[in-house]
Amino acid sequence: MNILGISSFYHDAAAALVCDGHLVAAAHEERFTRKRHDPDLPVNAVGYCLKEASLEIGDIDYVAFYDKPFIKFERILMTYLATFPRSLPSFTRSIPIWLKEKLWIPNAIRSRLGYEGEVLFAEHHQSHAASAFLASPFEEAAILTCDGVGEWATTTQGVGRGNRFELLREIRFPHSLGLLYSAFTYYLGFKVNSAEYKVMGAAPYGTPKYAARILDQLVDLHPDGSFRLNMKYFGYDTGLTMTNRHFDSLFNHPRRDPRAKMEQFHWDMAASVQRVTEEIVLSIVRDLHARSGLANLCMAGGVALNCVVNGRIIREGPFDQLWVQPAAGDAGGALGAALFVHNAVLDNPRNCRMDHAFWGPAYTDEEIRSHLDQRGAPYRAVSRSAMLGETARRIDEDQAVIGWFQGRMEWGPRSLGSRSILADPRNRDNWKRVNLKIKFRESFRPFAPAVLAEKASDWFEIDRESPYMLLVCQVKHGKEIPAVTHKDGSARLQTVTRESHAEFYDLLAEFDRRTDCPVLINTSFNVRGEPIVMSPSDAYLCFMRTDMDILVLGNQILLKEDQPALHEDFDWRERFELD
Repeated sequence: MNILGISSFYHDAAAALVCDGHLVAAAHEERFTRKRHDPDLPVNAVGYCLKEASLEIGDIDYVAFYDKPFIKFERILMTYLATFPRSLPSFTRSIPIWLKEKLWIPNAIRSRLGYEGEVLFAEHHQSHAASAFLASPFEEAAILTCDGVGEWATTTQGVGRGNRFELLREIRFPHSLGLLYSAFTYYLGFKVNSAEYKVMGAAPYGTPKYAARILDQLVDLHPDGSFRLNMKYFGYDTGLTMTNRHFDSLFNHPRRDPRAKMEQFHWDMAASVQRVTEEIVLSIVRDLHARSGLANLCMAGGVALNCVVNGRIIREGPFDQLWVQPAAGDAGGALGAALFVHNAVLDNPRNCRMDHAFWGPAYTDEEIRSHLDQRGAPYRAVSRSAMLGETARRIDEDQAVIGWFQGRMEWGPRSLGSRSILADPRNRDNWKRVNLKIKFRESFRPFAPAVLAEKASDWFEIDRESPYMLLVCQVKHGKEIPAVTHKDGSARLQTVTRESHAEFYDLLAEFDRRTDCPVLINTSFNVRGEPIVMSPSDAYLCFMRTDMDILVLGNQILLKEDQPALHEDFDWRERFELD
């Protein structure tokens, strides 16, 4: 039984292929098209998944779509009518697109993919819940999904057992924790649905002095974790802006111009909405535990990518174990929809237990050398052991920043050692150097440490693995890794095992052997506003456009000083969101 899951037309299009219940391949469309958060039908990602499985589109038994467009359209139309005439400008822009494209998903799938079989639909939060529970290591677990909005639901609580799950409670639009966080993202001058993580990164620079005002004026939070937003202060229900003049008046500041400097007020606002988000999720989690009586919790939805929240759930929450889908956002709905059909609809046993996140394309050394030869790029092809030894030595002795390209591409928004930029965490200067000269992003943004799993508890206040970079914990006192230690002493941690990624693990082990430090800076192999690199050509371009020192593609090593000058007939910065 071959089931192809698809998410698209709204945000972060992706495809995932499940064969006899096993995940075979999954990828984000943006990595192929180089268009950040590409929402289009994931034609390229589908093509990759089929190729990985040696299948044709005619071999697919079902296509599973991750939400129900007609129900979503009903919510949008009813919201526009309820907020008329304020909603008229947004109505006239969006409704024609819905009537022309977004309502006719089966037609698009058949015409653009050449698929002639049955298309099945899961509800948005069913897809999130399936991606969380049915791919988890647990036989039974409580389930929490939380994002901006699906059809109507914005937050759901459920319980999963065996090959099925049930969603028992929900909070409905316009009351949304994800949209609350996005409203503050907008107010702070960042891009909605793209830069919420910047708010999380900015929070440690402020104090949550406005948290009480948010809970008093904006959010009516009940003891069971349910909540309602005071829509007087928001504009997203009309589709024009996330906040309005009442919001500005409440905090005595206008929305920050994206080009303006962050002031202390903005740091404090970031800290305040982060604190409120943590308290709301903890309230929901405690209620879910009391209702379910289960020891395990699974999470998905965009809010589940807030690793500070997840860290507090681990430290303060009532559950023994937490598993978060590494592609917790809309892209992960492609996998969830496929698993929902295979397990819950067709009543097949569960065969999918995600123990890593490397489900994208890989390139052999021969393919890599072909890419480089076509470009005329000088390189040295060395043995695996020589590649590991030289990379570790260069990071240590030369303080080199490395572009690292190994194995299958990551599934989800985090680079986990396949498409990564690496540097020495002991050198404080690497924080600003990598942010400003390589990533072209704000200097306050933190970097994640990757650490050998068996040595994680020696360096960080953690008692479990964190393979997907989705938990925040404190750096242990006396451990000097300032380039990955955030202002509040925390770090967004990735633990690495040899079973999950042998090349990355062995590099960490070699760096540890040389330095007695089993930690490296690990940040995504891209620049600000660009998708993570997928191919050797993507990696080479990113390497040449930035101040990276060395590029390691498989067992091929490229030094920047050996490369011919890169000549392009356009300004590549204009293609990405560098402002």
